[in-house]
Amino acid sequence: MIALSLLMIGIAYLIGSVSSAVLVSRAFRLPDPRRHGSGNPGATNVYRLGGRVPALLVLIVDVLKGTIPVYSAYFMGLPPVALGFIAIAACLGHIFPLYFNFAGGKGVATAFGAMLPIGPALAGSLIATWAVVVFIWGYSSLGAIVTVLLAPVFTWLIKPMYTIPVAMLSVLIIFRHKENIQRLLKGEESKVWDKGKANE
Repeated sequence: MIALSLLMIGIAYLIGSVSSAVLVSRAFRLPDPRRHGSGNPGATNVYRLGGRVPALLVLIVDVLKGTIPVYSAYFMGLPPVALGFIAIAACLGHIFPLYFNFAGGKGVATAFGAMLPIGPALAGSLIATWAVVVFIWGYSSLGAIVTVLLAPVFTWLIKPMYTIPVAMLSVLIIFRHKENIQRLLKGEESKVWDKGKANE
């Protein structure tokens, strides 16, 4: 079981390392999201640079990068803690992609995908939380931060046995957003619809 868990952690990292933002931007002949807009290769920055269709493609692939390895490990019968490390590995692949000079995104969509196997109730709660925050305040980063802060609470209410793995993911995503938190506190963070601004 330990060997299988380690194998799946490695596979999750390799899957997570596929930078959909870079590949989709190349396919649509958009600027490199690592060097333009916010400099973050994620769906929000691709939306600013190229609009809805490429951003949606990036979002779907980034979600699947978390869902596929975690779902696979779940059906293999791996315990919740192992699933947590597999989810973290997928997110670390997104954040530090092996194939793209370790310059990746924030890992929010991949973390969301990794939480999907817990069930539709959690997925709906996370989507609703993000949407409400972004609708009221307009900040994608704030939506992500609030959502991952509440994710362990939602998980505890829905399927308590997965609270620790989800909390592990939440800590990683919050750490990845430390610069966004600083900009939010200073009032310097750009909103979703502020195309071309240099942060996210």
